[in-house]
Amino acid sequence: MSSRSERARRIGWFVVLGVALLLTVMCVGLLFAAIRNDNAIEAHPGTATATVESVAFDRTIIQYQTPDGVVHSPATGVLYPSGLAAGQLVLIEYDATNPDLARVAGRSANLTLLPLGITVVVTWLIAGPLLWWLRRLINRDRVPVPG
Repeated sequence: MSSRSERARRIGWFVVLGVALLLTVMCVGLLFAAIRNDNAIEAHPGTATATVESVAFDRTIIQYQTPDGVVHSPATGVLYPSGLAAGQLVLIEYDATNPDLARVAGRSANLTLLPLGITVVVTWLIAGPLLWWLRRLINRDRVPVPG
């Protein structure tokens, strides 16, 4: 086999490894970000009843009023919004020092464990055999042909 194809396989191996590691690091980072957000809310808790304004794939927009009379609508949406529908009233918890950080009451970062865990497992279930196969091809190319 040519050194060109061996080099391509070697690059492919590093690309697959890099993508798998990147996805894993991103999932771990998202988990830590969710925990950090929950800790901020729990450090300065506030509660309110919010109206769900819109539900989209990437965010659920809510609107609520804090005790000081200010109406808030976090641009990034509410944390842990699964099961919400537009027009619904929902109890939320928010960070009193940063009212744009809000989550549905009773929900926490624990809800992120399953989807992030599944993402990491599926990533490595795909990357593992692919890395093994590429490594096997690379090693096969290194073996000198008798003759």
